[in-house]
Amino acid sequence: MVLEGPYQHQAADSAYHFVKAALARGHEITGIFLFTDGVNLANRFISPPGERNLSEMYDELAGQGIDVVACTACAKFRGMKRDLAAANIRLSGLGSLAEMLQNSDRFVTFGD
Repeated sequence: MVLEGPYQHQAADSAYHFVKAALARGHEITGIFLFTDGVNLANRFISPPGERNLSEMYDELAGQGIDVVACTACAKFRGMKRDLAAANIRLSGLGSLAEMLQNSDRFVTFGD
C-alpha cells in the first residue's frame, strides 16, 4: 500500500523500487493499493519537467500485469475521476484491498 502521493516524500519512489527489486528476485506482487494521497500517483496528467514520471512508472508496473488500484473514495475526496487515471491503473474500493490481503502472505505499507 502506498499512502503518499508523488513528489511529497520518498514513499512512492521506495515502493516502486521495492516492487522492482522483489520482481527481479522472483517474488510475486499480488497488487499495489494506492490509498489516501497515494491515489495521486494514478493521475495520467502528471508531467514533471526533467524528473522521473511516477504516474508512468506505476502505470508501467500495471501494464506488466500487477494489479495497481487507486481507492475510489480517496480519489473522490481529491477530485480524481476515472478519466484522469492512467491507462493501466484502475479505481476500486477497499474490497480490492481485502482481496489483495487475502491472496498475499506479506503486506508492506509505504508512507505515513
